Amino acid sequence: MSEEVTYADLNFQHSSKTETIQESDHLEKKAPSAPSRVWRRTTWALSLLCLLLLIGLGILGSIFYRTSKIEMRKLNKLQNLKEELERNISLQHRSIMNISITLQKIATELCRELYKTQKEHKCKPCPEKWLWHEDTCYGLSDDAETWQKSISRCSAWNASLLKITSESVLEFIQSQGFRYVWLGLSPRLNRQDYMLLKEKINSSDWFTRNTDHLNEKYCGYKYNTYVTYDDCTAKRTFVCQKLADKVKIEMLNTPDERG
Repeated sequence: MSEEVTYADLNFQHSSKTETIQESDHLEKKAPSAPSRVWRRTTWALSLLCLLLLIGLGILGSIFYRTSKIEMRKLNKLQNLKEELERNISLQHRSIMNISITLQKIATELCRELYKTQKEHKCKPCPEKWLWHEDTCYGLSDDAETWQKSISRCSAWNASLLKITSESVLEFIQSQGFRYVWLGLSPRLNRQDYMLLKEKINSSDWFTRNTDHLNEKYCGYKYNTYVTYDDCTAKRTFVCQKLADKVKIEMLNTPDERG
């Protein structure tokens, strides 16, 4: 009887241990559920944070886009304003230039009218005793020189030897009675027959060259209405020419006071 009880007790104890082990295994299997919930919460939190970041970036991007668009409009307006101002300045500059040119023409014409009645008026844009025609001043020498010396004398006055390159100049020179004067023609190796000055107006000989060793060369001079050639070492009177100064408006106010 005592043995059966002991066996029963043993079975009961064994059963209790088995149940305890099973419960322990069951608890061990259920234990990971707590960390799993934590990870899920963390994942949700991170997802929410990412979503908020994306929303924030979207808002910032929208603000940047609107701001940049507004600034671009302002920049375009400023650029258009700048271009308009530049156009206005350019138009005003051209207008001022046109007015200046017109005033210069008027001053020059007034000076010409004064010059007709008073040769040495203060507004004359040529040196004293020089003649004024169109935009050029002409000065006749007081003595005769060789062709080479004539060129040197003209150079000393910042001028060149007379060149007749237009009918207007020819008529002016004829009207002044300059008859036998050296011309700024290129020297030649041989003489040339008389030629009308009108036929020489467009000649390339007016661009003087070959001015060295003139002892055996011939230089051109004006003979009434003709051009002819003589030894370059011969002496003749000469006419120098140079560009006239611009007429200044203040020169029109008072006459020349040089006796």
